Amino acid sequence: MTQGKKMTVVQLTMLTVVNMLGSGIVLLPTKLAEVGAISILSWLVTATGSLALAYCFAQCGMLSRKSGGMGGYAEYAFGRSGNYLVNYTYGASLLIANVAIGITAVGYMAELFGMKLSPMGVGLTTIALLWITTFANFGGAGITGKIGSVTVWGVILPVVGVSTFGWFWFSPSTYAEAWNPHGLSYFQAASSSVAITLWAFLGMESACANSDAVENPEKNVPIAVLGGTIGAAVIYIASTNVMAGIVSNPELAASTAPFGLVFAHMFTPLVGQIIMGLMVLACIGSLLGWQFTIAQVFKSSADTGYFLPIFAKVNKAGTPIVAMLILLAAQTGLALLTISPDLTKQFDTLTNLAVVTNLVPYVLSMAALMTIQKVAGVEPRKALFVNIVSWVAAAYSYLALYSSGSEALLLGGVATIFGFTLYGFVSTRMLRLDKERADAAGKLA
Repeated sequence: MTQGKKMTVVQLTMLTVVNMLGSGIVLLPTKLAEVGAISILSWLVTATGSLALAYCFAQCGMLSRKSGGMGGYAEYAFGRSGNYLVNYTYGASLLIANVAIGITAVGYMAELFGMKLSPMGVGLTTIALLWITTFANFGGAGITGKIGSVTVWGVILPVVGVSTFGWFWFSPSTYAEAWNPHGLSYFQAASSSVAITLWAFLGMESACANSDAVENPEKNVPIAVLGGTIGAAVIYIASTNVMAGIVSNPELAASTAPFGLVFAHMFTPLVGQIIMGLMVLACIGSLLGWQFTIAQVFKSSADTGYFLPIFAKVNKAGTPIVAMLILLAAQTGLALLTISPDLTKQFDTLTNLAVVTNLVPYVLSMAALMTIQKVAGVEPRKALFVNIVSWVAAAYSYLALYSSGSEALLLGGVATIFGFTLYGFVSTRMLRLDKERADAAGKLA
């Protein structure tokens, strides 16, 4: 790629914002309304923690000389087992998150078409959606990216629209009534929604993957990652808080399609239905892309020896169909196991579990940053500042773990420990691969 074709810092910043403004925010207003408008404290905590994480990931991306993203970062301090654990928990997090995206789409579809789904009906519809989006990927990645680049606007336009124009319908009295309906303390209010607000920022580390495509990456990648995170935070905080002043708190907390509800209040029920339709398409497009992405994550890890070789098998189009089917079976079981009488409770269970498993790579990456800087020969004064930021990011990660609740911590802990059992099978394969590479190098010598 020539220098003239590389992205500017503004373009990379916008790309970072778009990457975070996915389906994660679609049900957030409902979850935050259960706490009240005082949940803005959670946003402020999460925005600060996410900025610290984003800055540290930018530093990791600039200094690390190991491939594999967060797995490569962790390997500096924790060796191969750390690399494996990051890949395993990140893959598990995506697997869980995709089921949550499916639940989101089902909630909006139910409102859009006036369906009254039983808990089993929600589960089966979610499973059907997961199967459809998986089978649609069998032909390869060509069409998936194009669909996703269009459908993502089904989320971006309503979110940005309500953040900008929703203030004309904002009622200070409605917002005041929604401020703290459950009489929570400031600490309870700040910590109770940290996990669900972090859900909206998951994927911030992916912006560092574009460092080779931007001008002056050492300077511009940190600027873009921080700028993108700030931009997303402003949009998230503005949209969820203006909605709390448009619709009454009980009505918003009971909705499974909050953006459709708010736009119906702002304009007409027809506009609300159009918004719900856009968000259904956005969720399906997002799910289509992520179902392919998670299979590729497992395939690439299998190629390097960290996952079982069955995940690396591909068809003529280069699609890891076997991996897709294995992951689909796991998602089907997860959708059935988490069935709840309340759709938003099932969404809550899944997002908290996705956050817990995704925080393992975050914590390991933050811990490895000191070693990465040492190996890279970073000047001590600058290294100290970065280390302090990484400690803040780690502290925020532990707060998010606490906020996720005991059930998510228990299940996430079991899932993580189970990964070490699987590593016993993988490690023998890696020893064999090491021997094969050493033998091949010996022959060349």
